[in-house]
Amino acid sequence: MAQFLTIAEAGALIAAKQLSPVELTRICLDRVKKLDPTLHAFLLPTEDRAMADATAAEARMMAGNLKGPLDGIPIGHKDIYNTAGIRTTGHSRLLQDNVPSEDSVVVAKWAAAGTVLMGKLATHEFAIGGPSFDLPWPPARNPWNPEHFTSGSSSGTGAAVAAGMIMGGTGSDTGGSIRGPSALCGIAGIKPTYGLSSRRGVLPLSFTLDHTGPMAWTVRDCALLLQGMAGHDPADPASAAGPVADFTADLDKGVKGLRIGVIRHFHETDHKASPATLKGIADALDFFGKSGAEIRDVTLSPMMDYNAPGWLILTSEAYAVHEPWLKSRFNDYGELLRDRLAFGAILSASDYVQAVRRRRMLCLEMRAAMADLDVLITASAPAEAPKIHEVPKWAMLEKPNFTMPFNLTGQPALSLCTGYGEGGLPVSMQIIGKPFQEATVFRAGHAYESATTWRAKRPAMSITLAA
Repeated sequence: MAQFLTIAEAGALIAAKQLSPVELTRICLDRVKKLDPTLHAFLLPTEDRAMADATAAEARMMAGNLKGPLDGIPIGHKDIYNTAGIRTTGHSRLLQDNVPSEDSVVVAKWAAAGTVLMGKLATHEFAIGGPSFDLPWPPARNPWNPEHFTSGSSSGTGAAVAAGMIMGGTGSDTGGSIRGPSALCGIAGIKPTYGLSSRRGVLPLSFTLDHTGPMAWTVRDCALLLQGMAGHDPADPASAAGPVADFTADLDKGVKGLRIGVIRHFHETDHKASPATLKGIADALDFFGKSGAEIRDVTLSPMMDYNAPGWLILTSEAYAVHEPWLKSRFNDYGELLRDRLAFGAILSASDYVQAVRRRRMLCLEMRAAMADLDVLITASAPAEAPKIHEVPKWAMLEKPNFTMPFNLTGQPALSLCTGYGEGGLPVSMQIIGKPFQEATVFRAGHAYESATTWRAKRPAMSITLAA
């Protein structure tokens, strides 16, 4: 069925004039109408814009003038990405009437590539406060079981991709906000190298930890989407200058000869993962080894040593972003966000400086550990998705999480599905690369994904309700 095509498959059919972008968009819009009243992945569907984009893409298709592999592909944007003339709220009461006059850089790039804008997607409030039930819009729900959490903060993107309402979408990642929802919703998502894709026009959370990146059903689709968003932006002070690699060129080379390091103590000791998560990683390593990769164990500082400075930096910088509103409109924030941000008010300049110093030491440790390795492997999330009403307010501080270490170091990190565990909920792993080596990360992820059957399975509600 067209609604379950990947971006790569749909793009090839569109290029061959065998698939109508208009019909593909109508299928996705129909799924939004049927599924989103349960999933709440969208804050604002943009049906008229979607049909206009799809009609323009179809005209280019018929004229033999397609813009590339993303032309005619239905996508959505996390509602912290500015969209010209389309409400952008950050899922917050404070911006519920905000209509930007310009697109963010990434939104503009994807539009120029011919994508079809399906709408703006749910997030945690300002990308940190969630799941919240005291905001103007409800939190997104997990398509594998709507009683369960999507993780955050790119919650709507994770839910919408998994349910097939969009074929790909934007996320942002400050402490794991792309990889967390990708893990719990059973999709692929990459936090690229810090500075690879522009953050201009995206609501900030933490100046030195924020990343923009794509989420999709497959690793190949993530590579295609990242190709369309990466590149230097001289107006983003964190943007990296230099050429952008071809992220799909090496996808089919397999893993023979790759040197893979396993940070076992992260997922076996520092925060022991669920049995299904551990089995998924073990099976993936078995595949890599049998396919000719070299597997080695890697020992780093304990995961909490990475999490502590990461969360201190994030909280300090987020407080700096929001301080004026916290002083003037404190009660307009949702409870989760205002409590998490207010914590930043009691942190000292010394706390922040010491965290930054520790960050530098850990970056050097990571660089040394990867000197003769190509990628690292650990979990993306500790377990299957918890029930949405059972997520603790301070979960990020109670135990170290698997994603923050790589925000701290800024290197690329991909989450992908490794199977299904308790309750049929997805489990996952992370593949981490050296800075600006996304192509190698995608190569390893695609080899594993192509050798498994996980991408053939969709959430049952998506199949039933879309029939």
